[in-house]
Amino acid sequence: MADRLLFISWGQTVRGAEERALEVFNDALGILGRMQNDGRIDKFDAVLLRPNGEIDGYIEVHGTAEQLAAVRDDEEFLRNTVEAGLCVDRIRHIDGYANEGVAQMMAMFQEAVAKVPQRA
Repeated sequence: MADRLLFISWGQTVRGAEERALEVFNDALGILGRMQNDGRIDKFDAVLLRPNGEIDGYIEVHGTAEQLAAVRDDEEFLRNTVEAGLCVDRIRHIDGYANEGVAQMMAMFQEAVAKVPQRA
């Protein structure tokens, strides 16, 4: 089971680039769908958020550390990211942990907490 995720988020669409933004978004879903079908990632989920002034949507890409490193280096994925950056504000790629990865990170946190004097 995948223990890592790549969190891809974006802000408002650049005015005048709305049509291209839709094309790039659909291309991204196609790229990730092919990666999932080929077994190069475990799964992905796309989410659109209500207007909030910060994040308009995000995609969670689930896989192993090796799979997600390969995604980040994939030329088609990189080209799509460059194109997205011209169509939306504040595109972000953030690495994270899921499933067993959360348990591993919490164990590491718990070990670190044990070394810090606690205040009453």
